[in-house]
Amino acid sequence: MMGGSPYVKQHQRYFKEETNMATKLVVIKFFAPVIDATVNALMNAIDQKMKQGVRDFIILISSPGGSVIHGLSTYNYLKGVPATITTHNFGSVDSIGIVLYCAGSRRLSVPQARFLLHGVNAQFKGNQNLEEKQLEERLKGLRIDIENIAKVIAANTGKSVKDVTNAMLERTTLNPEEAQSWGLVHEIKSQLFEAGSEVISIQFQQPQKP
Repeated sequence: MMGGSPYVKQHQRYFKEETNMATKLVVIKFFAPVIDATVNALMNAIDQKMKQGVRDFIILISSPGGSVIHGLSTYNYLKGVPATITTHNFGSVDSIGIVLYCAGSRRLSVPQARFLLHGVNAQFKGNQNLEEKQLEERLKGLRIDIENIAKVIAANTGKSVKDVTNAMLERTTLNPEEAQSWGLVHEIKSQLFEAGSEVISIQFQQPQKP
């Protein structure tokens, strides 16, 4: 598990006529791994802005991946909120980061970007001893995680679960054009947001060594 904490910075820019009005669209820049702290910062930012009447969000994503449970939970949350979510790959969206990316009803990518699909691995602590039943339980959990990830990607691309699963097991890397052919990307676009947009930044800071 990664140490450190998310760094959340809010930068607001309003046009004069919007001074006393809720911003119609909010941009969230998620430049971080998918872990407990960062996805909670993301969901909290959306919660706060929705309380202010915002119903349109652009989530800029560049992520190396991270925790399956946090990625799937955040995907389900974003799909379930009464708001329009657009996701935009502005660098690299890997592993469970693709599930987060799939939360967008409209999905964009900059021209110079990539997507990486791969399987799920299990982490064992030190000299941890596991009985046969525990190993079977871990293996079943891995298979369910792979299946759930594949189902999310398949549901949003039109690919079959089998095709997505095979792509994951083969560690498939897609450029934006290939991802567009896959149905993962709707549009390749360099511009991330309009001038005057409110931007909230979520990034991960490694703890400083003493």
